[in-house]
Amino acid sequence: MTTSRQPQETSTEAPDDYRLLLPEDWFRIPLEPERCVRSVDALVERQFKGVDDAPHLKKRVRDELLDQADKAIANGGVEMYLSLMKVGPVPVSASLIITFIGSGPDAGDLESVAADIRHTGTPGTEAAVVELPCGPAVRARSRAEIGRDETSGEVHSSTALDYYLPIPHSRAFLLLSFSTPLEPIAEAMAGLFDAVATSFRWQGACA
Repeated sequence: MTTSRQPQETSTEAPDDYRLLLPEDWFRIPLEPERCVRSVDALVERQFKGVDDAPHLKKRVRDELLDQADKAIANGGVEMYLSLMKVGPVPVSASLIITFIGSGPDAGDLESVAADIRHTGTPGTEAAVVELPCGPAVRARSRAEIGRDETSGEVHSSTALDYYLPIPHSRAFLLLSFSTPLEPIAEAMAGLFDAVATSFRWQGACA
């Protein structure tokens, strides 16, 4: 799936659009209030198609998705994508949230940005400057505890992969925030996330 979105302009020379490629089985939710609700409703209807005996579960899923979207919007999110991929009958859970950061750090010193992420992130956070086709960026990978098995005491964690992309001719950034709770295939999912980030292209004035 190819998608494009117009970020907020911060300069007449800044790009006014972007494109990136995602797998076909990812669902896009635009983070604009009215469109967001319509998209969430469409996704819930799609996932519960043919299921008429689970109204409470359907409502809970809808409420959780809207809550996730509301939090993303509050942080400057412009788009959210959810993986609907499956391996056999097993869902491959993952998400991508694209966020506009209007007053970011100095894009000319990305090494300092990476160092700050390593310092302030969860223990074990990795962050480094990488070169993407769209230009230099900061790639940060981390793990966070999301729950604990009450019987075994086993800790469940999610893997997050963030790309901080400086918007050319501005002090703003676009943040690609990928995550998955699937620890056994975290490496494979990180590879997929890297591939999506590599497909990112600016469009407009600096293209």
